Amino acid sequence: MNDHILNAIDEEIAKLRQARAILEDSGQTPISKTSTTASLGKPRRKLSAKARKAIAEAQRKRWAKAKSQKKAPAPTVTAKKEAAAS
Repeated sequence: MNDHILNAIDEEIAKLRQARAILEDSGQTPISKTSTTASLGKPRRKLSAKARKAIAEAQRKRWAKAKSQKKAPAPTVTAKKEAAAS
């Protein structure tokens, strides 16, 4: 009976060693996708202070233009009633 148990243990050890060999042959641990895309992409460009200032001013002009083109708010219900009563 002990021989049967010892044979089962030996078989399990052999399976574990085989699995370990497969893992060791696979090399390094896999790298996550997020870190590979960040490291393989183009390096981030640096803008000068003058360029950042020019971009900020252009954006402010766009915002001002958009604000000036907004329509006046629609009159409220009470304002319509007052105008109708007059």
